[in-house]
Amino acid sequence: MRRTAARERLISLPLASKHCMHPAPSSLFAALAMLALPLPRPLAAQAPSGLTAIEHVRVIDGTGRAPLNDQVVLVDGQTIRSIAPMGHRGSPAIPSGAKVIDAHGQTMMPGLINAHGHLALVDGSQNSGTYYTEPHVMAELRQYEHYGVLDVLSLGLNRDLLYPIRTQQAAGTLDGAAAFTADRGIGVPGGAPQIPHAADQLYQPRTPEEARSDGAAAAGRDANLVKVWVDPMHGAAPEMQPAIYTAVIDEAHKQHLTVAAHVYALADAKKLVAAGVDVLAHSVRDARVDTELIAAMKKRGVYYLPTLTVDESFFAFADHPELLSDPFLIRATTPAELARLRSDSYRGSVANDPHTAQHRQDFAMAKTNLKLMVAAGVRVGFGTDSGANPQRLPGYAEHRELQLMVEAGLTPLQALHCATAVNARLLGIDDHTGMLAPGLRADFLLLSADPAVHVANTRRMVSIWHNGYPGTPWATDRPETPAPTPR
Repeated sequence: MRRTAARERLISLPLASKHCMHPAPSSLFAALAMLALPLPRPLAAQAPSGLTAIEHVRVIDGTGRAPLNDQVVLVDGQTIRSIAPMGHRGSPAIPSGAKVIDAHGQTMMPGLINAHGHLALVDGSQNSGTYYTEPHVMAELRQYEHYGVLDVLSLGLNRDLLYPIRTQQAAGTLDGAAAFTADRGIGVPGGAPQIPHAADQLYQPRTPEEARSDGAAAAGRDANLVKVWVDPMHGAAPEMQPAIYTAVIDEAHKQHLTVAAHVYALADAKKLVAAGVDVLAHSVRDARVDTELIAAMKKRGVYYLPTLTVDESFFAFADHPELLSDPFLIRATTPAELARLRSDSYRGSVANDPHTAQHRQDFAMAKTNLKLMVAAGVRVGFGTDSGANPQRLPGYAEHRELQLMVEAGLTPLQALHCATAVNARLLGIDDHTGMLAPGLRADFLLLSADPAVHVANTRRMVSIWHNGYPGTPWATDRPETPAPTPR
């Protein structure tokens, strides 16, 4: 369910800026000690100006429609002015003085939008309750941006320092992926999320009255969304009771905010949807989704975020050590963490972990349920839970998630639609981003190959354009090919 006042909050989208000259760290979990080193500059180091014509480009517009071949896209500063076929009657003339980029063989698609990430929770190889500082938050927002993820909802465990970052981005004085926040989020004492955190990163109400007060406090800080954790962690933790999350949902809706729920079980998903939740922020993984849940979600317009990388992250690098030689991954982590994941001791820990078998079952069920949800016409968005543990690498995880969605049975265009236009609608920003169309913002990726043919081609980035600011990706599958040069 979309809420008008919440949409008004969300459309104050952070913008990249020519004024931002903060150094961008070269890896995800950059320590404060690195700040004195000479590091790459932010994606947006200069303001866009004038017209740029991108010719002979294939356009995937984010709507799920088939690509448009041999197009010319006119970018006017921060906005797309037009998209039209090359050399056809009625196609726009290239204005004198416009920069022209020949994009033969390249594909343009909207920037990725992650509706379930986390910021500054991981210090090296472990979660940390003291790592959530402005330099670390900005390091990760920049990492997302340089991997083509241009908007990120940090879905809980946030400190209040994220609000001034969001404000500066909206004012055009700070770079990085546009930050959206679910504030601290609401759990229960002793329950999920069982991640080290500071006292001001999580609410843990004991009564419905406290829960209602916590939801109102988040709204008072102008949160973009409210998050609840509903999961007993396979019996290892107390579970939030319906009276608590019902109070949160009711209060949030009174404050014109949507509510997302961490969920695992089918029975909990049904209860949450009946209580009015707006987003299921994970897959149902204990059983196949049934017609009752599907019908309720469709009736209420509830979004479903599959987050397949969550369950795969527990065993993927042990099962597929070749991934750890991929430059696209290497750029997203630290040498120390890479060495840990490559070690025999790490692979042994996965093999000997009694929970690994359950994670494999959950992963298989998540893929099954994703396919069922898409086939039924449920609103399926895109999230990864990246940043929640050391194996879920911001930027890399989003491209991996696209591949896993296709493995689950979606077409590449369906997966890209979830990660762009659907998520823009979820966040209430679809009036200016998430798709490619005249009048919308110039938020797009230029790729050297077509992801509609092979979705892993999203990794083959030539350039990243965020609010009209072109930049170079940190990592790509095609380092040998130079970016196109204007003429």
